Amino acid sequence: MRLLEPLTPDPRAPLARAHPLAKIAAALVLMFALFITIDPLTPTLVLIAEIAAIPLIGVPARALLRRAFPVFVAALGIGVFNAILSGNIAGGVAIALRLVGIALAGIVAVASIDPTELADGLVEHLHAPRRFTVGALAAFRLMPLFADEWQTIALARRARGLDNGRVTAFFSTTRTLLVAAIRRATRLAIAMDGRGFADPGCRTLARPRAISRLDWSLVAAAFAIAALASAASIAAGSWRFFLAR
Repeated sequence: MRLLEPLTPDPRAPLARAHPLAKIAAALVLMFALFITIDPLTPTLVLIAEIAAIPLIGVPARALLRRAFPVFVAALGIGVFNAILSGNIAGGVAIALRLVGIALAGIVAVASIDPTELADGLVEHLHAPRRFTVGALAAFRLMPLFADEWQTIALARRARGLDNGRVTAFFSTTRTLLVAAIRRATRLAIAMDGRGFADPGCRTLARPRAISRLDWSLVAAAFAIAALASAASIAAGSWRFFLAR
């Protein structure tokens, strides 16, 4: 449940100041470059660039990698599983590197994004529905409370002598947490409607923010990394389209 707690980046970091939509666009570019190929060289080069970008997002590398550890383990497990079934070790390594690179691109981008700034950017530039975006933002802001409520429920069960086993306690605690989440969501929805969030009338943005040259430079850098990694793989003769046989 501690995985629900957001990381707090340093606002003075270079990538922490970039526009949230620019970070997501840059991550999507790298993900697409890794998705269309199944060679090991392209994801290796992209991974090197992503690891080099970790200090620029303002989140401690140890905290970021510890939070992403389950994703990396799953990616490596899928790579080993494919290597065993296909008998191709290089193919399994390539799949594992691709999955790690795709996951790390998303993690590096999302870890330094403020949810409020992302919601503002979605409404201002992508014209996302205001009611849905604000509701999703409120839900995301409440997610860290689940970790505290999980601990409170677990301590209450232990005080009452109900914590008999980890498996049974998990399902019981999850059910209690779900009921508490539904009650909290109902109260929040009523409070938001009471403040006029259900009104479909015209609204203004309290924090308008334009996409600057720095943001476009970040997207261009992602394109350059993807192009250089793919070009190096093509020059080495290892690039292979993922649908090719």
